[in-house]
Amino acid sequence: MPSADYSEMYKVSFTNKDNSFHQDMKSSVDQYFSVNHVKKTGNWKLYIKAMTLVPVAIGLYITLLSVHFALIPGILISGLFGFILASIGFNIMHDACHGSYSTRPWVNNIMGLSLNLLGGNAFIWKFKHNIIHHTYTNIDGIDDDIAKSPVMRQCESQKWVKAHRFQHIYVPVLYAISSFAWVSMLDFMKYFKGKIHNTKLQKMDLNEHIIFWLSKLMYVVFYLIIPVHFVGWSAWAIGFSSMHVMMGLTLALVFQLAHVVEDAEFVFAPGIEPQKIEDEWAIHQVKTTANFAPKNKLISWFVGGLNYQIEHHLFPKVSHVHYPAIAHIVKDVCDKYNVHYNEFRTMTGAVASHFRMMKQLGYKPKA
Repeated sequence: MPSADYSEMYKVSFTNKDNSFHQDMKSSVDQYFSVNHVKKTGNWKLYIKAMTLVPVAIGLYITLLSVHFALIPGILISGLFGFILASIGFNIMHDACHGSYSTRPWVNNIMGLSLNLLGGNAFIWKFKHNIIHHTYTNIDGIDDDIAKSPVMRQCESQKWVKAHRFQHIYVPVLYAISSFAWVSMLDFMKYFKGKIHNTKLQKMDLNEHIIFWLSKLMYVVFYLIIPVHFVGWSAWAIGFSSMHVMMGLTLALVFQLAHVVEDAEFVFAPGIEPQKIEDEWAIHQVKTTANFAPKNKLISWFVGGLNYQIEHHLFPKVSHVHYPAIAHIVKDVCDKYNVHYNEFRTMTGAVASHFRMMKQLGYKPKA
C-alpha cells in the first residue's frame, strides 16, 4: 500500500484490520521474485526501451526543425513525435517516478525528470499520482484523475448538467487538448493554489521551486522559441498542435481505460465526516481498476505495461516489465478471495466500454 502519511486530511480510511487479501497477494508475488532471483525494478527490457524511445524522439525533433515538410507529412510526423513523447512518459517517467526504474534512487530521480522535459513537473505529479490517486483511486472528492466536473461526468455521484448528454461525443476533443492544458495551465494552478483538487500540496523546498520554473522556461525554449526560429510561426503552430493532439489523446485514453470503464467501482467522499471504506485497500484497488489487451505485446510495449493497471495499482514499486509474469498470480489470488478481476481482452473493447459509460453517465439522473 502507498504511504498514508496524508490520510488525516482526507478523512477516509480503509478496513485493513484483516488485510488477508493483500498479505496473501504480496506474499505470493514476493515468492515469485525470490524463487526466480529477479529484482522488482527495471531490467534490460526497460533499458532497451529507453535507448530506443529517447533517440527516436530526439531524431524526430531534429528532423522537424531541419527538413521542410508539406502539410500532411508535417502533421503526421509531428503527431508521431507526440506519440513517442507519450510513450516515454508511460515507459520511463512512470516507472522512475514510482521508484521502480532502478534500484538506485538517484537514477529514478533523474529519469523521473523526463516528465519535466515533456512539459510537466515530477514533484507535483508524484504527489498527485503516487499519493492521492494510488491511495484513493476512484474516490470522488479526492482522486484528482476523476475531478473533471462539470466539463465531464465520470461517476454517478458527480453533478449532472445538460451538456453531459453529449459528453460521449465531445470528450475526444477534451482528451486531444489535455496535454496542452496540463503543461500550460493545470501545473501552474496547482503550484499557485498549493492544492491538488481538495488536498493540500506537499511543501516544495527551494530546489523544487527552481526546478519547476527552470523546466517550464526550458519547455518554452525548446518547444516554442527554437522551433519558431527554424520553421516560422505557422509551421510551428501546426506541428505543435499536432504533437499535443496525439500526445493528449494517447495519454488520456490509456489512463481513462484504467478506471473509467464499466464494472470499475467508484466511491463518493463528501469530506464532511470521517468515512471508512468497507474494503481493505488492496481489494479497493482491484475493484476500481481494469486491465486491457493483456496479450497484445505491441500495445504493452508502447504503453509501458499500463494495460496491466491492476498489477500496477497493487504493486506500484514493481517495474512494468514484470506485470505479465505476475498477472496470473494476481488473478489466482483474486479468484481465491472471490474478488472480481476486471479485464478487457482488447483495447477496442475497453475503448467501447469507456464511451458506453460516458454516454450512460450523460443521461439525466432519475429524481
